[in-house]
Amino acid sequence: MKVIESISRIAGKYFALWVIAAALIAFFLPDAFLGLGAYITILLGVVMFGMGLTLKPVDFKLVVKKPLPVVAGVAAQYLLMPLIAFGIAYLLNLPAELAAGLVLLGSVPGGTASNVMVYLAKGNLALSVAMTSFSTLLAPILTPVILLMLAGQWLPVDPVSMFLSIVQVIIVPITLGVLIRKLFPQTVDKSATAIPLISVLAIIIIVCAVVAANVESITSSGLQIFTAVALHNLLGLMLGYGAAMLMKLDESKRRAISIEVGMQNSGLGVALATAHFGPLAALPNVVAAVWHNISGPILATFWSKKPVKEEEELEAEKEEVESRFQSTGN
Repeated sequence: MKVIESISRIAGKYFALWVIAAALIAFFLPDAFLGLGAYITILLGVVMFGMGLTLKPVDFKLVVKKPLPVVAGVAAQYLLMPLIAFGIAYLLNLPAELAAGLVLLGSVPGGTASNVMVYLAKGNLALSVAMTSFSTLLAPILTPVILLMLAGQWLPVDPVSMFLSIVQVIIVPITLGVLIRKLFPQTVDKSATAIPLISVLAIIIIVCAVVAANVESITSSGLQIFTAVALHNLLGLMLGYGAAMLMKLDESKRRAISIEVGMQNSGLGVALATAHFGPLAALPNVVAAVWHNISGPILATFWSKKPVKEEEELEAEKEEVESRFQSTGN
């Protein structure tokens, strides 16, 4: 297990590099990966099953105890990101499939990689995990509805079929993972070190499959797609932080909401795009799988060097100031 743990740690630490390398190999040797497209849904189910194995009841405790930051953060995510994607698609005059794919990227829930970024950025990890879990559970309803409203002008959207797809590739595997963890907690804890490695391998295979199927499109529209995805991500990070500031949340929560809003479950976007729109629509989500794992660590590293005061520290300071003010008799 120590060997697997070491490999898993390396796989997670250099995830962006593995994804970039895999994408380049698939681009130059596409024939070797063309048959993998049929397994995208299954592979995403494996990733979501792994997420379910890591979830605990405490991850949802924050939603009940302090729902406002979680609900407000998820609301910002599902409002800001689809609208930003919609605006960028018009601004860059993207072709129909790419436009729909970008809006799809903005309409999926937060990705699990965001939790790692929030931890590294000294953000509020409990809030990050709660937002990821809550937004994922809302995805079967919100993602199809948002797509119907914003992407229906480019491509036909079947919300019922998409609802069933999301339940199949997200809710069912996560539920199974949670149940297995509840029934066999010790076994799951012993094998937990292998979960990141399995997830990384699954996402790499998904990236290879989509890149191989879209070599010509990448050659002709690669820069345009990258610009759209990078702009979408950066605006999401900034506006997510701004929304948290408007809510007057402390710095650790601002960082968590910023990263959660800015980073999406691109694997789900790839699976839904491939199944409902076509392989070209999956491209923005594949590019996002790479770019989010570049921009995320850069932002996390920047924030990790800046101290953050937790809410409790701020409250203690406030009480100390008030007590001093009262002691002066003013």
